[in-house]
Amino acid sequence: MTSDIAAYIDLPQRRTILAIQQIIMLAELAVNRVLDNHEISQTPTHS
Repeated sequence: MTSDIAAYIDLPQRRTILAIQQIIMLAELAVNRVLDNHEISQTPTHS
């Protein structure tokens, strides 16, 4: 969606929008990693 918007915007603002898109994607990856690690630590151990 951000890429579609960036196609209609002038260059300086386009770079800003694409940078924001990258930050959002990196944040999503970080959240997914935290959730994955949290699920692993919540798994009960068998003794």
